Amino acid sequence: MGTLEETNFSTNESGSYGVWPIVYANPNDSDFQSCLEDAEITTAFRFVINGLLMNIIGVLGVLGNIISMIILSRPQMRSSINYLLIGLARVDTVLIITSILLFGLPGIYPYSGMLFSYFYIVLPHIAPVVFPIATVVQTASVYLTVTVSLERFVAVCHPLRARSLCTYGRARIYVVGIIIFSAMYNLPKLWETTVQKEWSERDNFTVYCVRESALRGNETYIHVYIHWLYLICMYLVPFVSLAVLNACIYRQVLRANQERQRLSRHQKREIGLATMLLGVVVVFFICNLLPLVINIIECFNVRIPFELDYLLQVSNLLVTINSSVNFIIYVIFGEKFKRLFLILFCNNNLFRGGRESPDGVTHEDSFMSNGDRQSLRLHRHSTLSRNGTNSSNTGRTNGSTRISQTRHSCRYGRTSSPSPCVYYPASRNSKEITQTTVLIAD
Repeated sequence: MGTLEETNFSTNESGSYGVWPIVYANPNDSDFQSCLEDAEITTAFRFVINGLLMNIIGVLGVLGNIISMIILSRPQMRSSINYLLIGLARVDTVLIITSILLFGLPGIYPYSGMLFSYFYIVLPHIAPVVFPIATVVQTASVYLTVTVSLERFVAVCHPLRARSLCTYGRARIYVVGIIIFSAMYNLPKLWETTVQKEWSERDNFTVYCVRESALRGNETYIHVYIHWLYLICMYLVPFVSLAVLNACIYRQVLRANQERQRLSRHQKREIGLATMLLGVVVVFFICNLLPLVINIIECFNVRIPFELDYLLQVSNLLVTINSSVNFIIYVIFGEKFKRLFLILFCNNNLFRGGRESPDGVTHEDSFMSNGDRQSLRLHRHSTLSRNGTNSSNTGRTNGSTRISQTRHSCRYGRTSSPSPCVYYPASRNSKEITQTTVLIAD
């Protein structure tokens, strides 16, 4: 997005995501250098930041996002907010993969000499396509984070409207709409670059270089679209929205904690979920603060005493970290998420707080479905004590006594045996009930 005066190279600095791994230049410039010479710039620093840290964090982040998607997709986790979080995990996974392809793997070759073919042949051919995809999913990640905060704001601060606004169907529409908007916004990036051949005398080999197109070299395009529009759409609007929404959520959480004894179980769950997502937003602010500073430096052409390339490498790493750590936040602050994770992936009875079904539902689980509250409770089997009898009495009972005990235990959520509870609708007549009783007794 700017011009590094030291080399007169026009770099593809897209704020929070982006200098090309092969810094491309305008071949018409008098100070033009080949991409073979470009590879020697800041190799050690790029190797540590991209070649080591980004690849390691990226692989762990992809694994964490996959686990998050598996857990959030469980039937008992079905809700509007969880669908948004699944969408966020999906775009974050794609963003991490593009980071590894564009910055992680290319950071290895200049310092170690490994992955020569990838650096000079594969990367230049995939970069003009992978980079626009990366900017699309980055934009989608930002606005999905805003949508998650908006959903929590409605659920916590306006619970009466949450039933109609925070539904599973609407969440799908939000995700699809954000992806379409992100794709349309970043569509011009498909025409920003071209690929050119170059002969390497040293290696006696043909390499490929990414060069800027005429569109990418247009000053108006750079100033309006890449500088100011990016600053507004990717930073000002999301940052202000997140700050206002989460300030309201935080104030409501503090107020609710003061009156926690009077909150219902559903309200406590909503407050706990809002607290967890506040952590997601805090990490978002921390990881995107440096990219915001870089974008301001470029927009206002601020002079800095060191090369901007160093900040750009750290900025790209922070974007990758932001897309990789949500799983850790869910495990730390999400009690139900952590319980399901231990049940599904750490098959150890010591971690289980109660009996669970094959879907991992415990007696404490409750979930939201299409904006309506539903509770699903499984109680431990207990011995029915009635009229002075206890578990030691094992005498045979007749059919009427059995059905009486069954109806009594179903009414109070207890069972005296592993057999399921039987409910009788009030509309049935006494004859039908008697016939059913005889069948059960038999």
